[in-house]
Amino acid sequence: MKLKTFACSAALMATLAVTLPAGAVTTLVVGTEANGIPISFLNPKTNQLDGFMLDIARQAAKHAGYEVQFRAMDFSALIPALRTGKIDMIATGMYITEPRKKIINFSTPVYRYGEGMIVRKEDQHDYTSFKELPGAVVGAQMGTIFIEPLKQANIFKDVKAYDTLTGIMKDVNAGRIKAGFGDTPSMAYYLSLGQYPDVRLVKSYKPVLPGSLGLGMRKDEAQRLAQLNDAIAIMQSNGEITTLLEKWKLN
Repeated sequence: MKLKTFACSAALMATLAVTLPAGAVTTLVVGTEANGIPISFLNPKTNQLDGFMLDIARQAAKHAGYEVQFRAMDFSALIPALRTGKIDMIATGMYITEPRKKIINFSTPVYRYGEGMIVRKEDQHDYTSFKELPGAVVGAQMGTIFIEPLKQANIFKDVKAYDTLTGIMKDVNAGRIKAGFGDTPSMAYYLSLGQYPDVRLVKSYKPVLPGSLGLGMRKDEAQRLAQLNDAIAIMQSNGEITTLLEKWKLN
């Protein structure tokens, strides 16, 4: 009986040796931002990191045979941390852009949206463009692609850079800046919670920077990227991604 068990174990180990990639790790350290409800955030109910992109990372990793460990950090620190090996993957509200694709790899896109604009509720103007705010003080999050177009417009009194989206929303709520720009799903979710009672999302605004979200990986890990892309393909075909979009009210 013992000999049979040993033989089965040896066969199983041989199978694993064939199916698992050489040098594969069992746990991926996934960097994320903790202030981007519902994409990636610290859930106050559980005190755990949570959100749509974390669910995507968790499920994709599971399909690919990995476990995940999430680590919160500032958005602007994510790519440097990935490139220096402090984390193995990025899962947050990070657009897939050509400049970023030159230094890291991205998985197949899993969600697409554009930037949004917030102002105080007392401002009822139907803005369609940020160019309708000449001379104003506005804000956007550091490390995002929203900062440069605002600065390059050269029409604002000041473009303030914030570490977090919540910092922008607090300053709009308090009237310290005229408008804020950031991820539409995150701002809409915060407002749905009633945390910023004097702020509204400008529904007439036309985003100029639509983009897609994917998981970020290092350039030298093409095999792992292929595994995760295969996993995402499975999630797209079996309805998992649709279910997650419904869970986080993103569809």
